Amino acid sequence: MNVGFQTTRDTYILFSGKERINEKGQEKMNAKTVVLGVIGSDCHAVGNKIIEHALAREGFNVINIGVMVSQDEFIDAAIETGANAILVSSIYGHGEIDCDGLRGRCLERGLDRVVLYVGGNLVIGKRDFADVESVFLDMGYDRVFPATADLGQVANLLRYDIASRFHQHDFACA
Repeated sequence: MNVGFQTTRDTYILFSGKERINEKGQEKMNAKTVVLGVIGSDCHAVGNKIIEHALAREGFNVINIGVMVSQDEFIDAAIETGANAILVSSIYGHGEIDCDGLRGRCLERGLDRVVLYVGGNLVIGKRDFADVESVFLDMGYDRVFPATADLGQVANLLRYDIASRFHQHDFACA
């Protein structure tokens, strides 16, 4: 994780992306809110918690809605929290079925600007990741990640995509 440092007259500030935190850990600027969960009948929780902690450490306000989450539950959580992004995880291989149509449902519910990520072991069988990525990009996901994705890189891309989608150019990629 690359983190920047800034000093002011009496305060040491640690920042990662847009969020700035003083030495007491108090937020100085709004963190970007993301909804995170495991879609469908998938009950794999460990990776979900790892993603939650990694993104929180990177300065995101992570709303983890857990496992076995429906598309509507992702959307409801995003609306209720004013989330900038929805991050969908699937490890059990049925992501291609569970994730289809989520972008359309987001549009129907007024989430036209929400950043939509998906990652994990998304399909059954061995398929080239470029083919899997293409399937999910065609479904309307902004980015697609394998189960082995570098979470620091995911955070940097997420920061960039949120800033671009919401026209906020005061971000910094570490």
